[in-house]
Amino acid sequence: MKHASQIEPAGEAKVKPPTRRTLARQQTRAKVLAAARRLFSEQGYEGATIRDIATAAGMSTGAVFANFTDKSDLFREIMFADMEFLTTEMRRAVEQGKSVEDALLRMFMAGYAFYKTQLPLARAAFGVSWHAEDGRAHRDAPQVKTMLELVSGVLQQGVADGQLAADAEVTLRTQMLFDTYLANFAQAIFDGWSLTDLETRSRDQIRILLAGARTA
Repeated sequence: MKHASQIEPAGEAKVKPPTRRTLARQQTRAKVLAAARRLFSEQGYEGATIRDIATAAGMSTGAVFANFTDKSDLFREIMFADMEFLTTEMRRAVEQGKSVEDALLRMFMAGYAFYKTQLPLARAAFGVSWHAEDGRAHRDAPQVKTMLELVSGVLQQGVADGQLAADAEVTLRTQMLFDTYLANFAQAIFDGWSLTDLETRSRDQIRILLAGARTA
């Protein structure tokens, strides 16, 4: 029988340290993801092959497939991890907003600033989002829904604060604003727009899209 001091409290499970096999698997996944991120940035989604990624990671293709189902699974994990980080940054940006327009602009700029440092990867992400087979998983990602909810929340708060009219058509304006946010990436990716250019354009777009909903 265990001494009283040795009895584990009810509801508390002893946390076992990861095994060597688990640690090795985690390290392998990290190497593959790092190599894949670099190659997707350099060669795009279509250009980077599993064989190339395996070579860059210093392992066999079998090791890659032991951790990821296919290339789309690998790319999706990279994109979802980025979007998870970005939704956190966007939420912080929204919380700092002084008005509906300011909160939306801060949210948009958080996204542009994040991807500005990795535009080739952003280009690959947008390409995959319209892919017939793999695109829906990206367009319907939980993180995308979270971003839409952030926009909707800003508009709803604007209605509650009296900045926007009660009939502001929040659902429609939410989608229009988010579509506008996404559309501006074309200028950043293909035309080399700076963050200042994107901020100026976004401010005007937000103003116009909210013009009919303003109370004053």
